Amino acid sequence: MLGLEPDVEAVYRLLLERPEMGVRQISGHLGLAEQDIRDALDVLSDLHLLRQGRGEAEFRTVSPEVGLGVLLNRIELELGSRQRKLEAARASVASLITRYGRQQHAPEVVQQHFGLDAVRLRLEQLAATARTECLSFFPGGAQRPDVMESSKPLDQMALERGVSLRTLYQDSFRNDASTRDYVSWLSTLGGETRTVPSLPMLLVIVDQEVALVPLDPDDGRRGALEIRSRGAVEALHVLFTRFWDAGIPWYEQDGPDCNGLSRRERELMYLLASGNTDEAIGKKLGLSLRTVRRTVSGLMVRLEARSRFEAGVLAARAGWLS
Repeated sequence: MLGLEPDVEAVYRLLLERPEMGVRQISGHLGLAEQDIRDALDVLSDLHLLRQGRGEAEFRTVSPEVGLGVLLNRIELELGSRQRKLEAARASVASLITRYGRQQHAPEVVQQHFGLDAVRLRLEQLAATARTECLSFFPGGAQRPDVMESSKPLDQMALERGVSLRTLYQDSFRNDASTRDYVSWLSTLGGETRTVPSLPMLLVIVDQEVALVPLDPDDGRRGALEIRSRGAVEALHVLFTRFWDAGIPWYEQDGPDCNGLSRRERELMYLLASGNTDEAIGKKLGLSLRTVRRTVSGLMVRLEARSRFEAGVLAARAGWLS
């Protein structure tokens, strides 16, 4: 989590316990080549976790409270920078959609497709002509089995042409049997699938040239905007990449963090502390109202909170929202 390679961390831990050790002793103890030990020591020195002692073979570890604190601050700054870039990308997308979605004189940049049938037809056309990649967001509830079944021929032809298919679902999709079967079939052909707790909207990007987003983010049945503006598509591609990097591959399990919270619990706690109702949380996470209320109740018990407001305050104090 701190960005340390296993060998580097092993050397650091050993020197915390045995600061008198030299390169040859560390090498023998860890079973690593001496050059690997020297490389690890250089990394630790660059990260200000280690200082050269008086002798050539002596090393002084910086106090973990100081050294690791500095490392954490550096990681926080990097994450803050990434978050600002993501917010800028979202603002750019919203601005471009608002601007071009209302201009009827620029069909080459933005086109509107009204209704589900028109959107499905356009998606089939784009899938049939894709050359390099097709990226997708699928928020909300699981897709109908017949919709997934009908997409299989196009998916298979695209993958056989060498097109990369990467799909992001919400974590709640993992509980749907039809989706599990579809993902299993897709993975055997080379398709990649990951999940995240929540997604902002439906999204399809083809060949980094064209993107489809909903006319109304709250009602995908109304239709879609087809965007061919280079700047807008690139911004949406950045948005997809951020979520993809944060996702968990379908066949990996979501383990608890240092506070014992799953990703879904963390996201739910954040939405709760932000003032969302149970209904809004369920919609954003693709969960039933009953599941949301049961999870909220369990989190409040763990926090020993008597109200939702108090739960948000206690969660912030406990570091659950960081």
